[in-house]
Amino acid sequence: MDTPPLAHTPSLKAPLAAAPTRPALRTVAELLKPITWFPPMWAFACGVVASGQDLQAHWGLLLLGLVLTGPLVCASSQAVNDWFDRHVDAINEPDRPIPSGRMPGRWGLGIAIGWTALSLLWATLMGPWGFAACALAIALSWAYSAPPVRLKQNGWWGNAACALSYEGLAWLTGTAVMLGGAWPGPHAVALALLYSVGAHGIMTLNDFKAMEGDRRLGVASLPVQLGAQGAARVACLFMLVPQVAVVGLLLYWQLPWHASAVLALTLAQWPLMARFLREPVARALHVSAFGVPLFVSGMMVSAWGLRQLQALGGGLA
Repeated sequence: MDTPPLAHTPSLKAPLAAAPTRPALRTVAELLKPITWFPPMWAFACGVVASGQDLQAHWGLLLLGLVLTGPLVCASSQAVNDWFDRHVDAINEPDRPIPSGRMPGRWGLGIAIGWTALSLLWATLMGPWGFAACALAIALSWAYSAPPVRLKQNGWWGNAACALSYEGLAWLTGTAVMLGGAWPGPHAVALALLYSVGAHGIMTLNDFKAMEGDRRLGVASLPVQLGAQGAARVACLFMLVPQVAVVGLLLYWQLPWHASAVLALTLAQWPLMARFLREPVARALHVSAFGVPLFVSGMMVSAWGLRQLQALGGGLA
């Protein structure tokens, strides 16, 4: 039998694809995680509503603040976290841009630094309070992820930093910016801090998916420290207790309808949490998807309560 000519023999090995020298825009967007921008933008909007100021007269500040809190500050924190978490992500989420190789070299670090600088530059448009809050939020995001501080090495401190940055600082920034840089007042501060405590529990929900990688690399998240059951109980307590306290404050401020609405939203979370407590690892994402929207809806109801209080002469000061 004749041997076919060599020229017609198919190659036994396909040529290797060249490694990318720069990331695609789609990969950059994935690094910046737009899906995570909602919480700080929502909290900023709550602060704006709570200020009692005319929204139409200040739409420019509202737009500037939403861009700052979401596509800039939050996005930069995601880039910082992905760069310093690239070794953990190689275990937990190997398809993320950096461990997958789609974000080559030190592009991830460069984007984190560049987005941080852009955030600070944009914050100068928000007045002294807006700039100070932005700088503090960015400092917390770097301290959360970057050594030698790396607050995320301990779930108590790391989740507190994220919760304060995403909820409390964003809320107070929205109020203060709308008030022309004035102090937001004890009512706004109380609600912002309470919802920050609640957000600590929300952050714990995100840690369940990374338990294996965290354990192997020595990251003491709450699920690693307390076990799945213990961390689930802590997360539920951190979410529920502040909301009950908010209901009490709204009643004390003579806002019964707002208090009733927040209470109803809080009670609606309980069936989700009950199933979560029985199956923590399997149900953490379920609580995030369906329980957290109820939580943040209560934030906005509370903000409208403060707005009504302002209109009735109770004030924020």
